[in-house]
Amino acid sequence: MARNRFLVSYDVTDDKRRTRVHRALRDFGDWLQYSLFRCDLSPREITALRAAVHPLLKHSEDQVLLVDLGPADGEGLERVDAIGRPYVPTARARIV
Repeated sequence: MARNRFLVSYDVTDDKRRTRVHRALRDFGDWLQYSLFRCDLSPREITALRAAVHPLLKHSEDQVLLVDLGPADGEGLERVDAIGRPYVPTARARIV
């Protein structure tokens, strides 16, 4: 199944909700910094991520952004640039 690389960012105002969102997103990708994750997701996994995060938010105050960078095995990695410390992707193995 085709997977796309996403940057997932969250802005959650409450500490407890923010912690819950962070924990939920750890199941879907790699934590890059503070409120930013890199996730390689299939369409089914995007749906699962949305279902996991949706009930954790106060929709009038919180926001989660999903930025599609394109195919995970394509140029998605090269679209991330850094100023200061270089961005070094973490090696991740999938256990099935």
